[in-house]
Amino acid sequence: MAAMITACQYRDIFVTQRPLMDVRAPIEFLRGAFPNATNLPLMNDSERERVGTCYKQQGQQAAIALGHSLVQGPIKQQRLEAWLDYFKAQPEANLYCFRGGLRSQLTQQWLKDAGLDVAYIEGGYKAMRQYLIGVIETAPSHRPLLSLSGMTGCGKTDFLQQRSEAVDLEGIAHHRGSSFGKQIDPQPTQINFENQLAIALLRHQERHARWLLLEDESYLIGRSAQPLPFYNAMQAADILVLEEDDDRRLERLLDEYVHKMHRGFTERLGVEAGFTAFSHYLLNSLTSIRKRLGGKQYQALQEMMQQALTQQRNQNQTSQHLLWIERLLREYYDPMYQYQLQKKSARILFKGSHSAMHEWLDHSAPSSSPRG
Repeated sequence: MAAMITACQYRDIFVTQRPLMDVRAPIEFLRGAFPNATNLPLMNDSERERVGTCYKQQGQQAAIALGHSLVQGPIKQQRLEAWLDYFKAQPEANLYCFRGGLRSQLTQQWLKDAGLDVAYIEGGYKAMRQYLIGVIETAPSHRPLLSLSGMTGCGKTDFLQQRSEAVDLEGIAHHRGSSFGKQIDPQPTQINFENQLAIALLRHQERHARWLLLEDESYLIGRSAQPLPFYNAMQAADILVLEEDDDRRLERLLDEYVHKMHRGFTERLGVEAGFTAFSHYLLNSLTSIRKRLGGKQYQALQEMMQQALTQQRNQNQTSQHLLWIERLLREYYDPMYQYQLQKKSARILFKGSHSAMHEWLDHSAPSSSPRG
C-alpha cells in the first residue's frame, strides 16, 4: 500500500514547518501555497491544461494516457532528477498535489521506481487549506483575545515583537496598516496571507500563552483581508492602549517612513532610481488619503513633503520630513484615532507606556473564559 500522511498529522506538518514538495502546476502554486512548500510540478501549465481538457471530454483513462505521453523521456527524467535532488536535501519532506490523487500517486511511484520511498499527503493542498481555514475560525476560542491599540507611531509592532502572546498581523500581511504602510516587497496573495496567519496561530497555540495579543487592525491590512469570523472576534476583544510621547512617535515614523524606506529602495534599485521610487512611495501614499484630507490640507502637506525631499536629495538631511509628519499626525491620524477609540471606550482594559504595558501583561491573569 502506498505510504500516505493522514489528516491527523496536518498540525504537526505546519507547526514544525516540515518541508513539502508541491507537484501542482506553477499557476496553481502562484494562486496559493504553503510557506514551507517548494513547487516542483509533475506537469507544467500547458500540459496540465491539455490533460484537464482531455479528462472532461474523454474521461480519466484517456487523460492519464495523455499525461504519460506528455511527460516521458528526457522531460520525465529531468523532473525526476529535480525531485530526487530535493529529497536528498530534504529527506524529511513529503509531497502533495491538489487533492492527494493521481498526481501525488504517480509522482510517488516514479520516485519509488528510482529507489526512493516518499509519503504523499492525504487530501492534498485542498484538504490542508480547509484545515488552516478552520484554525483561523476557531483560534479565538483557544485563548482570550486582547487588541493592542495606540496612536500612529507609538511602536505597537515593536512592542508585539517582544511578546510571546502576540501574533503580528502586519508582519504576516507585509504592510504596516496605514496609508504609508506599503513595503518595498509586495504583499502576499489573499490565500497566502490566510495560510500564513493560520500557521502563526498554530505556532502561537504551541507556546501555551495566556492571551492571543493582536494589533487593533482594520478589516483590510493593505489589500489583505482578515477572515470575517476572526475579525469579528477581534471587534469584541478587550483593548489595551499603548502610550508614547510625541517626540518618540515622530522619531519612529521618520525612521519607518523615511530612513528605512529610502535605504530599502536604494539597496534594491541604486541611488538615483532608488530615490525616485522612494519619492513616489511618499507622494503616492499622501495622494491615497487626499479626499479624507481635503484639498487645502493635501496641498499644504504635499508642498512640505516636496521641500523635505529636495532637502534630502541636495543636502542628505532628513530633518525637514518631521514637519509634514508632525502635521499629518496632528491634523489627520490623531483626530481619527481619538474618534475611533472613543467608540470602543467601553472595551478598554488598560492604558500605559511600553514598560507599564509589559508589566501589566506579565502580571495580569486573563478572564476565566475566552471572548469570541
